[in-house]
Amino acid sequence: MIYLNYSNLNDETQKQLLKNSKKEIQERFGDDIRNYADKNHFDFETMLEEEAQRNLYSYDFVFII
Repeated sequence: MIYLNYSNLNDETQKQLLKNSKKEIQERFGDDIRNYADKNHFDFETMLEEEAQRNLYSYDFVFII
């Protein structure tokens, strides 16, 4: 679960959440994504970014008001 202060949802916070998600995806699926990207001639960083954005939807957010 991720606890967020409702009054602090600025760009910096959103970038940090995406960075954390990207790190998580790279640790869990990095090799698989890299192999797929190499095999199909896709950019690894772009694929990692897209998967990190999708991963954010699986998080449970708790907003502190």
